[in-house]
Amino acid sequence: MAPVNSLSAPNTGSLADDASLPADAQDTISSISWSPVANHLAAASWDGKVRIYDVNANTKTANGTALFAATGPVLDCDWAKDGTMVAAGGADKSLHILHLPTGQQTTLNSHEKPIRGVRFVEIPNSNTHVVASGSWDKTVKLWDLRQQEPVASITCDERVYSMDSKSLLLVVATAECRIHLIDLRSPTTISHSQDSPFKHQTKAVAAFPDGKGWATATIGGRCGINAVDKEEQSKVDFSFRCHRDAPDPKTKIAKVWSVNDVKFHPVQHRVFVTAGSDGAVYFWDRAAHSRLQSYLPTGNPITATGFNHDGTLYAYAQGYDWSKGCAANKQDVQTKLKLHAVKKVESTPKKK
Repeated sequence: MAPVNSLSAPNTGSLADDASLPADAQDTISSISWSPVANHLAAASWDGKVRIYDVNANTKTANGTALFAATGPVLDCDWAKDGTMVAAGGADKSLHILHLPTGQQTTLNSHEKPIRGVRFVEIPNSNTHVVASGSWDKTVKLWDLRQQEPVASITCDERVYSMDSKSLLLVVATAECRIHLIDLRSPTTISHSQDSPFKHQTKAVAAFPDGKGWATATIGGRCGINAVDKEEQSKVDFSFRCHRDAPDPKTKIAKVWSVNDVKFHPVQHRVFVTAGSDGAVYFWDRAAHSRLQSYLPTGNPITATGFNHDGTLYAYAQGYDWSKGCAANKQDVQTKLKLHAVKKVESTPKKK
């Protein structure tokens, strides 16, 4: 299917009025995760800490309720399905677990190289919390948190760059533009591997809320949608251009930005959002192959995003993402955590 060009879509707004949450992080926020059962937000940062906030949906304010630290930058975090625990991993190669009711922190020395992805996964007929950790050591490990050793270790083609899980699907994106799918009914093996739809490095993947497909975002200003079931691929699969400027009238060259994150709406499963190095945010309808709403660049890159459990709030982090190298990391690029109230136009799929 021909790519969808985001530049031709209407409905442009501004994020200038979005609320600011406490700017506690001392370095770029790498990951945002909401509790599945409450408006509690976890933010992992390059400063080596994960901060937990209690967000008031009515006043768009938040109070810090917990904090736990690693010994290096934290690259990803995720909530347990019952909202009792947060898992995080990063440069110190360890998996960190915070049990919110007791405040107890557990550390598992889990990988030979930094951890890039962390997800609580739903294993059928399992009555315990299981965490998947994906690393630059080219493995994904599954952890029963009652034990000190992994219950499984899965070898990937390359270093893990991004990972997500919903329902029975765990999707793993690696270096060299490879995608691995793991069916959680048989969680110790890779059920399918394929090349990414794109030639440029994968920045983020997101599983459909029902686990029947996934989105792939790249540094090349593109995003793709793919179905797991081969019989559905002809109806579901497509790719599109996004997060790129209009071509310069003289040179005809268009500036292309990295798509830093992609997230699906937890209630309206057709709706998803992309955010990029340009600081722009786009709401999309994947079934209609169209953009629902666009927001002009905020002035700084958006590094991580996430919907709350009912899809009424969308949090996003602003900060430096190193897309322009160290020379562009200036003092005026501040780390911020912002809160956007999701509007009806952004979360309502178009009529077929």
